[in-house]
Amino acid sequence: MSVEAVSTPNANPHPRGRRLESWKEIAAYLGRDVTTVRRWERREGLPVYRILHSKLGSVYAYTTELDAWRDGRAGAATDVADAAPVVEIARHGLRVRRWLVVCGAAMLALLVVAYFTTRTRLRASTVSKIKSLAVLPLKNLSGDPAQEYFADGMTEEIIGRLSMIRGLRVISRTSAMHFKDTRAPLPEIAKALGVDAIVEGSVIREGGRVRVHAQLIRAATDEHFWSETYDRELGDALALESEVAQAIAGRVEVTVTGAERARLVAARQVSPDVYENFLKGQFVEKSNNMPAATQKSIAYFEEAIKRDPAFAPAYLGLAHAYDALGMPGVGGAPPSAVQPKVISAVRRALELDPALPGAHALMGSLYQMQWQWNDAEREYKLALELDPNDAGAHLSFSSWLLSQGRTEEALEWSRRARELDPVGITGNTMGWMLFQSRHYDEAIRELRSDLAVRHDNASTYWSCWFLGFALIANDQPDEAIPVLEKALALSERNPAVIGVLVRAYAHAGRRAEALRLLDELKRRQQKGYVPTAAFVNAYLGLGDNEQAFAWLERAYKEHSMILEYVSVHPFFDPLRGDPRLADLVHRVGLDQAR
Repeated sequence: MSVEAVSTPNANPHPRGRRLESWKEIAAYLGRDVTTVRRWERREGLPVYRILHSKLGSVYAYTTELDAWRDGRAGAATDVADAAPVVEIARHGLRVRRWLVVCGAAMLALLVVAYFTTRTRLRASTVSKIKSLAVLPLKNLSGDPAQEYFADGMTEEIIGRLSMIRGLRVISRTSAMHFKDTRAPLPEIAKALGVDAIVEGSVIREGGRVRVHAQLIRAATDEHFWSETYDRELGDALALESEVAQAIAGRVEVTVTGAERARLVAARQVSPDVYENFLKGQFVEKSNNMPAATQKSIAYFEEAIKRDPAFAPAYLGLAHAYDALGMPGVGGAPPSAVQPKVISAVRRALELDPALPGAHALMGSLYQMQWQWNDAEREYKLALELDPNDAGAHLSFSSWLLSQGRTEEALEWSRRARELDPVGITGNTMGWMLFQSRHYDEAIRELRSDLAVRHDNASTYWSCWFLGFALIANDQPDEAIPVLEKALALSERNPAVIGVLVRAYAHAGRRAEALRLLDELKRRQQKGYVPTAAFVNAYLGLGDNEQAFAWLERAYKEHSMILEYVSVHPFFDPLRGDPRLADLVHRVGLDQAR
């Protein structure tokens, strides 16, 4: 339809009849609900006009045009509920006695009742219940690209609220964000994510106010069966997110327990500057895993805490950022330097909000790193109870199962995580689990498939590194060398990658090159921190078991992550049967079945 100029409505009689100014007025005039009228406009050419202006769009229609459309549609109408043809026949039919009219009306009433009863039953039997959904990234309609962080943050918070409902499978933020600004049809997106329904919408941020429009679409039919707009002060952003999530849960008619409802509605006021710093910290941390970006996110979280020391999510964000700095393949900082900060931040988050699912999941990871296995299991299970849709918690629990030697259970939990995050739980994650479970051929296929479809540096780095592990274990060191060299280049010569590359060179018979890389590790250790795992992998690859045990003792003192998998990691196989390894497994606490 063409866009007409905005004029004062209904100021003078219009040759096209009375002007109706909204979907609600149009629906009332036609005697139908708004959803039906919107469908008519999309599919059957109902004459509705749109006004586009700087903030929001609006609609209008003329009564004479609506009448003409309805008259033209009457001859081929498919909506059996429309009794107009029956009325027209009655109006133009022959005159009959009063008692025949009464009988006819009674018969018509019975037929109408029977029809609607049958249609309701048929609809109930043919329209499947919604058991899964995805919330696509809310579009930033603020007119300012710098507000993307705000729209993404609102999306993540709504996902987080809905994820607390056990009876509804909710796709994770990572997978949902993959479809940001996509032009793919909604049914196609739903099929890719394996969901029954899609939530899409927009955010407008104007000064101290925020407006969110959301609509719910049934995937199989592309039917828009719920739509609502919310307008709040920015300080009520958490309450707004709660309202949207409650409305969606109510519309899909999912069973919500009392405890879930309490968590769903829980909200507090937060000042705009605190919430902005928190969302910016999340945005930066999730968009880049390089140390510089992580440090920038830390600054945002610390600023949010400074302005509101009682805002628990900011402490959790800070804990996650410090945790990333201590990961060997990401920040590479000494665990002794970052773990106290992680523990302090996550404990404070739990003090402020004991029902914060992500805090329990992170606490489980911390306990696991400290080899407090029973405490880790308890925290993981509590996190999954509070948020049964948390793909990260599923994956963390699978790593706990792996460390216990329960490899097949670990793979099953990894696959569940992938169902919740089909895009985010990538082939490199599954490949690593398959490698540790000694399914080498399957791990190699998974990792190579991931490299074929993902071309960003971060995904390529992890896939190449883990593929190197699997190829070496599968007696293919020559093929491992080029992929590990690529991972090394992408990671700016990360020491953890060098340690594995030493093993590949040594197993390929290129010992001189392996020793050259070992010398590089030694030189770098003199200038700064090098993870003990790098030396453990290097000496195991070179077959120097005595040096490997010496560095394993250092790894024990450092609480290196490599010892979490000492009972299952294939690279430790040359040491199996040595009482020193059995003693190490005992000290780490992995010699007891759980």
